Amino acid sequence: MRATLTLLLALGLAGPAAAQLDPANADDAFRMNSKVICSTKAGEWVPFYWTGTVYSRIRGEKDRHLFNVAAMSMRQCQPATDPVRGVGSRSVNREVMLYLDPVTNEVLRTWKNPWSGETVEVMHVHNDPVNSRGFNWSRDEQGKPTAKFDHLVKDGYVYQGGGAALLFYDNPLAGDYQDYVGNKYQASEFLTAVVPMKVLADPKTSRSNDTVISWGRISRWLPWMKMGGRDGLLVHYTGGLRLNSFDELPDWMKKEIRTNYPDYVAPPPTDDKRPNETSWTVFKRWIEGKRADGKK
Repeated sequence: MRATLTLLLALGLAGPAAAQLDPANADDAFRMNSKVICSTKAGEWVPFYWTGTVYSRIRGEKDRHLFNVAAMSMRQCQPATDPVRGVGSRSVNREVMLYLDPVTNEVLRTWKNPWSGETVEVMHVHNDPVNSRGFNWSRDEQGKPTAKFDHLVKDGYVYQGGGAALLFYDNPLAGDYQDYVGNKYQASEFLTAVVPMKVLADPKTSRSNDTVISWGRISRWLPWMKMGGRDGLLVHYTGGLRLNSFDELPDWMKKEIRTNYPDYVAPPPTDDKRPNETSWTVFKRWIEGKRADGKK
């Protein structure tokens, strides 16, 4: 009897297969969404890699291809459950984006501003941390379902997108009167993802290793470009995918990160309480350090 039971277990015939996650159920919808950009398993690191281009947009002027970019992020999530709020998690993340020469793809150390003619030092994106402010949940404080999974499904793939992060907040490089004279930071970020439905619906999987993404951003000039009050915008347009580990990044990028951003080979700890960083807060510290050293 024991031998027969062992054989049945090995063949998966000892009982009915685990039910698939139900997109109409808020808890399952939350789990499925978590698999797209993170994981439902504690301690599982989730690296992403994406590349693309950056263009200028100035009224009355032809758009310019200013930079290529290569970026990576290292994320992990802390899952949780609550008797009222259902399934939840908190995301912690670090991210690097390197600005590259648009012809040679070399990492830029300096850049000649084509409008001012000035050569400036390039400050690459290195934001640590980029965390969710707290736990997100599948249900509200009264237990009402809020998580939804209503994406397009076609030929076994889930197509997720159409939303945007509309950023509008006080610019740390501006003054105390931004409500009156402007200068608030404003940007829009767009993320889409394509993921196999069978992975998301499988209760035994914690993440999708086959996620393909595109990411775009419309924003003001980067502060290190020294564009002053010049009118215009930057448009980032990229595509990428989830990796299995940091080691799957291109060799040149691994070397750059290990040399200049060694903390970014791993995500922050899940109990990280630090305030989030942006390119603006990082630049402010960078430029203030240079001024303190008499270099600016």
